Amino acid sequence: MQLKASAFSLYTVLAGLIIGLPIFVVLLSFYSLDTAVWTHLSETVLSGYIYNSLVLALGVGFGATLLGTGLAWCVVSYDFVGKIWLQRLILLPLAMPAYIIAYTYTGLLDFSGPVQSTLRTWFELGKQDYWFPEVRSLPGAIIMMALVLYPYVYILARTAFAEQAQKFREVSVLAGVSKFQHFLQVALPLARPAIMTGAALAMMEALADFGTVEYFGVSTFTTGIYRTWFGMGDIQAASQLSGLLCMFVFALLVLEKQSRRSAETYSSRQGTGTQALKLSTGKGTTVLLLCSLPLIFGFIVPFIQLAVWALAYTDAGSLGEYPSYALNSAMLAAIGTVVIVLLALMFSYAKRLQATKLNRSVVQFVGLGYAMPGTVIAIGVLIPLGWLDIKLNLFTKHFFDVQPGLVFSGTIVTLIFAYTIRFMSVALHNTEAGIQRIKPSMDEAAITLGDTRLQTLFKVHIPLLSASLLSACLLVFVDILKELPATLVLRPFNFNTLAVKTFELASDERLIDAALPAITIVLVGILPVLLLTRTLNQIEKKHA
Repeated sequence: MQLKASAFSLYTVLAGLIIGLPIFVVLLSFYSLDTAVWTHLSETVLSGYIYNSLVLALGVGFGATLLGTGLAWCVVSYDFVGKIWLQRLILLPLAMPAYIIAYTYTGLLDFSGPVQSTLRTWFELGKQDYWFPEVRSLPGAIIMMALVLYPYVYILARTAFAEQAQKFREVSVLAGVSKFQHFLQVALPLARPAIMTGAALAMMEALADFGTVEYFGVSTFTTGIYRTWFGMGDIQAASQLSGLLCMFVFALLVLEKQSRRSAETYSSRQGTGTQALKLSTGKGTTVLLLCSLPLIFGFIVPFIQLAVWALAYTDAGSLGEYPSYALNSAMLAAIGTVVIVLLALMFSYAKRLQATKLNRSVVQFVGLGYAMPGTVIAIGVLIPLGWLDIKLNLFTKHFFDVQPGLVFSGTIVTLIFAYTIRFMSVALHNTEAGIQRIKPSMDEAAITLGDTRLQTLFKVHIPLLSASLLSACLLVFVDILKELPATLVLRPFNFNTLAVKTFELASDERLIDAALPAITIVLVGILPVLLLTRTLNQIEKKHA
């Protein structure tokens, strides 16, 4: 079976257009503005959506930058007791979705929770005798997200600091500059592009969040889109709100891309990397304790509380419907993973066969989905698939006198389509990196021996890409398992997943019941975090 490179590229372009269709649908919704609806929104809630979304994004960006940069600098620049274990565990908050940590800290810190109850008992206080900060608020949402998103900044900042040549530090010492002054005047400016990239990623995640802000009662674009759609029943206005949110997201996307280019352009890698300064036991212990705080509050405390609640729930003697929605989650994640990774492999291989501007543009375009909030993707997917269902039912009714119903928009097909858009970038990152490591001479040798392009893909590339494909499968599987907003909106009737059930139970204040599905998501999410930690440590060893 012959497969020409041009034909393969054509299939790739067509697949890219289909994947990109929902983004076009959202952006094109502005051509039919309903002035009455927009007048109502602008006079009531729109300013609140804009203000809260901007404050949330900026607050999370600042918090993640502060924590991630500080941790990265300490880990790279100092050698202290417990550093090895800290490096292995510091990324664990990535396994804790923001909406799960939000539910957990609400249970810990609300009026009837263990923290306030203990304070009242110890100091014999009444309800009116003390003030306690409200966790379910905009500042609370910022803190929750910063605690789980700081690894985005930490990973990039740590790599940037590790790549800085030791001679920069030696020059600073000769000039009489202290370690802290060197950090502010030399190391930080050199690492700024990488730090800004991490901050932009954290801000995009904050703008895309739905579970945390909905539970905390913070009105942002994502909650506004959901309420406009289901509360007002106006999918067109919800689509236009999605388009407005996309403008903010695209601005952050431009910042992230420019920062990445700056990081590559101004790379300071020359000679040996930065040598860590060994600290005394006392100072080292202090640094370890300070650096462990984000890990403690971002993972250990909420994980322990979830474990306590989950044990209390299982001790009640019934797992309820847990097996069914765990199975639903696994099924969705497995199907979505296979579809996404195969498509990512196709895109990467097409780009390798013909590295034309068109192919490169298609690959970049289909990777934009990671920046799109789940609610936005849900609307962009449902509108065209709903239209397709209407046309299909009209056709079958006319020719066969039957109506199959919502074949596309009412089944898991919609979810798989949404997941493909949202997580294609995750798979592409792995398949492209893997395929670039395969020498072109291996392709030429296979073609010389009479193999077709398709045979070369299966005989040469896929075996060599096994590690990259496995990594892509793991990351995509976990991301689908954790995904909430698109699943909540697009799931078939009476179809629950771990993430959706956690959200529903927590929204009903049944936090103990929500603990079992929540801790399942966290435990599965630890696997790619451990893989990422191992990869990061290997990269740093190369730069040592």
